[in-house]
Amino acid sequence: MGISIRAYARHRGVSDTAVHKAIRTGRITPEADGTIDPDRADRDWTRNSEPPKAGTGSRTVKVRVAEDPAPSLATGLPAGGTTLVQARTVNEVVKAQTNKVRLARLKGELVDRHQAIAHVFKLARTERDAWLNWPARISAQMAARLGVEAHTLHVALDAAVREHLAELGELKVRVD
Repeated sequence: MGISIRAYARHRGVSDTAVHKAIRTGRITPEADGTIDPDRADRDWTRNSEPPKAGTGSRTVKVRVAEDPAPSLATGLPAGGTTLVQARTVNEVVKAQTNKVRLARLKGELVDRHQAIAHVFKLARTERDAWLNWPARISAQMAARLGVEAHTLHVALDAAVREHLAELGELKVRVD
C-alpha cells in the first residue's frame, strides 16, 4: 500500500497534474490499487525523465535506461530501445553529416553522381568516335609516305584500331 497521487505530488514537490502525466507517459507506475510507492516512483521518475535543458533552472532529472544494453548490429544502439540521450546523439550526428555534405556542395567540392557518370560516358564516346575516324583521315597520307596502297593501309589501320578499342571496352571500371 502506497500513498495517494496528491500525497506523492506534495512529496515530490510537483503538482498532481504532473504526477498524472508521469503515470500516463509511463515515467512512473502506480501500484495495483492506484496508490504510489514513493521510493520506487522516485527512482522511476529520475531514471525516466529528460535531462535539463541549458538555462532552464536547477531541475535534476535523468534519462531512461534501456532494458537490453546489447547493441544492435544495424544501428549500434541498444536493441531493446534507445535512451533519449542516445537518440539525440544519433540525431545530432546525422544533422552534422548532412550539414557537412550541404556545405561541401555549396563550395563546389561535390558533384552529382549521375551528372558525373553521364559526363564521363560522353567523353569516352567522343574519344572512341575520334579513334574510329582516325584511320580514314590519316591512311591516305601514310600510304603516300610509305608507298603502299591507300585502301589496304586504311583497312589494316581500321582493324587495328577497332581491335584496340574492343580490348579497352572489356575493362570493367567500377564507379562507387
